[in-house]
Amino acid sequence: MKVINVHAKAKTRTNIKHSSQTTTKPKSLHQQLTNNARQAGGAHKTVDNRQKMIKRFGLYLKDSNIQIHNIDQIKVSYIERYIQTRLNQGISKRTLHNEMSAIRQTLRAAGREKLADHPRISSPSLGISGASRKGTKVAISQEQYQAIHEEALQKSPALAATLDIAVTLGLRGEEAVQSCQSMKTWQKALQTGHTKIQVVFGTKGGRPRDVHIINPQQALHVINNALTIMAQQNGKLIDKPNLKQAMNYWRNSTYRLGLTGQISPHSLRYAFTQEQVDQYLQQGYSEQEALAKASMDLGHGDGRGRFIKLVYGGV
Repeated sequence: MKVINVHAKAKTRTNIKHSSQTTTKPKSLHQQLTNNARQAGGAHKTVDNRQKMIKRFGLYLKDSNIQIHNIDQIKVSYIERYIQTRLNQGISKRTLHNEMSAIRQTLRAAGREKLADHPRISSPSLGISGASRKGTKVAISQEQYQAIHEEALQKSPALAATLDIAVTLGLRGEEAVQSCQSMKTWQKALQTGHTKIQVVFGTKGGRPRDVHIINPQQALHVINNALTIMAQQNGKLIDKPNLKQAMNYWRNSTYRLGLTGQISPHSLRYAFTQEQVDQYLQQGYSEQEALAKASMDLGHGDGRGRFIKLVYGGV
């Protein structure tokens, strides 16, 4: 009769199980870069943009046949060559400032502070210093907006209504697309004599903000029109199955309308800002106060008046 060693078999099974649990596939360079870009922290949109930029850097390393498999193997020369390549492609210095910021933050999150702070990859050394945000966009004029609005109206009353909401309330694209969720609340607030509305959905970093409504009657008219359209299409302004498709529709549609380059969808926000500052000045506020109040309307806080003047051309 054969004697079965039960304990030996159990031990063998345990060892096999333990071995399978402890053997893990090492992360690729792409995974390491993406994970560290996320771990660097920040608002959701900030993290998402950082991951996109660091992915571009990772693809450059791969396409350049730089055969490294670990973030610890990244050298100063790789970053120098990447930025030079981007400059040769005609990428603006401002964009490259943002890309270098993403690379530095990712490297720091990976424990490579020494490389992140290396003098050879400082902005002056890379030839990307002196970039300015001034002049990248301009406010849309009333005549330009009217022409674009009329074309949008022919294509889609809902698209035209979304443009109206964006320019009247100073909303970013995603805020305008998601504004349908707050439309009734805004309507009620204005109907009961309030001169402030709160923007909640689609905001940068998920931070709600109050917007002072200088012309409540005009704003209420725009909101009522949007609600009429929403009632005809599932309570939405942009009637798409999900936010991603709605945003793609918004971007593609505004591009086809000619909102590109210096006159972009963000130019609607610029126009709103200039109107807000003008109205605050007419109400007797000083320039500093007017810029601070406009800054808060945009969600930037009251300490960025100089930024508003420089970028949005507030006065």
